[in-house]
Amino acid sequence: MKRSDIIIRPAVPEDAPFVGLVVCMALNYDEKHPLYDIFVRLAARTDAQYSYCNALVAEADGKAVGAIVGYDGARLHELRAPLQALIVEKTGRPIDIEDETAAGEFYLDSLAVLPQYRACGVGRELLQAMRAKAFAAGFSRVGLLVDVDNPRAEALYSSLGFRRVNPTTFLGHKMWHLQSVKND
Repeated sequence: MKRSDIIIRPAVPEDAPFVGLVVCMALNYDEKHPLYDIFVRLAARTDAQYSYCNALVAEADGKAVGAIVGYDGARLHELRAPLQALIVEKTGRPIDIEDETAAGEFYLDSLAVLPQYRACGVGRELLQAMRAKAFAAGFSRVGLLVDVDNPRAEALYSSLGFRRVNPTTFLGHKMWHLQSVKND
């Protein structure tokens, strides 16, 4: 597959099940995981962190093969509220989730590509498209977290100009907070 065969487009409501799957994949889950339903419900909303409104989808061979979710870090708590509400509905209690972003940063929350389309440039195209969208919207910093035990992903991000800002912990994992700065 050539990069010219990859089409990047804004997600639409009908993409909610795929966006939900991508969020699960980014967390190393699949559609059998108990949270899959929650992520699909969130992806179908317009006011949630994992909303299709915050996603770009990559298409190849006439189907969705990858997606990325990103949003204004200043809106993290507002956008996370629906997630917390659904978790309470499902489990009866909230969970403590660390803040992975903050005001002044456009945050790339979730990125995943179907296994058979990995190493074909789909992830790179999604990252570049979402970063360009953030810069066009006036953001000067785009950030993300990468697991310290995932040097391959970090190498991809570094090749696109993302640099380590600081170490952090998210959901029990040691992570690097990386940022790409406009005009880097």
